[in-house]
Amino acid sequence: MSKPILVVGSLNMDLVVSVPRHPRPGETLLGGAFHTFPGGKGANQSVAAARLGAPVRMIGRVGTDKFGDTLLATLQADGVDTRFVQQDAQAASGVALITVSADGQNTIVVAAGANGRLSTADVQAAEDAFADAVVVVLQLEIPLPAVEAAARLGRKHGAAVVLNPAPAQPLSAELLALADYLVPNQSELELLSGEPDLERGIRALLERGLRNLVVTLGERGARWVSAAGSVEVPAFAVRAVDTVAAGDAFVGAFAAALAEGRPVQDALLRGNAAGALAVTRAGAQPSLPARVELDDFLRERGIKI
Repeated sequence: MSKPILVVGSLNMDLVVSVPRHPRPGETLLGGAFHTFPGGKGANQSVAAARLGAPVRMIGRVGTDKFGDTLLATLQADGVDTRFVQQDAQAASGVALITVSADGQNTIVVAAGANGRLSTADVQAAEDAFADAVVVVLQLEIPLPAVEAAARLGRKHGAAVVLNPAPAQPLSAELLALADYLVPNQSELELLSGEPDLERGIRALLERGLRNLVVTLGERGARWVSAAGSVEVPAFAVRAVDTVAAGDAFVGAFAAALAEGRPVQDALLRGNAAGALAVTRAGAQPSLPARVELDDFLRERGIKI
């Protein structure tokens, strides 16, 4: 039985349009189907871990609007504890404007709304949520001071701090030092390290004292690097329909595996499997796999679970 995971992060309503290809600047395209899906990196990662059997609670903010009500109800339906998610009467719920091309690739623009009002004081007031958490999961769709406060509280209470530095932005040496696991994709790694070359970027971050770096490599899989060595776990070949939330599926599954006490290589494997399943379905949270689906996916490939 896994121990509790605490996710501190964003909740957005995703407004998704299918397009044959992504428009060029100044161009108007006729799109296809339009859908609204519950999303936000924090909420997605919460649901991803909860569907894999982890006890999950979340700290965040939504508006006092219909989107906020729906986002809370969706989390609760997946068993996520939302006692620490506030409804903010001063701001609308966050939204993400997403286009998905025919080959499954996406572009995303986020309007933070209430997410942008999550404060250090809010996080500190929710310290009880950290008390027994074994993993604290963070991303960057909320203000950095709130992220840093959550990382400090995670360390204070002995949790493993997993930081997914997305959307990409420069981070302080202090915040990087608080992360037990930094989980960037290749573009986020390049921004953080200042190095376009993967190997040089990895070395640059390790030289700053990073304990564990987990780089998601898309179709190549994922790589874990620490001072002790490096392990690369290949991806699973699937037909991509929609890549929205693939990274969140990975992070949620990775955190759930850590919470179960699994070794990091196993956590990478399960993260890759969750990401592979997610890209075969449309939408953010609707694409995230249940525990039985993930286990069956691995068994079918002859992998011991």
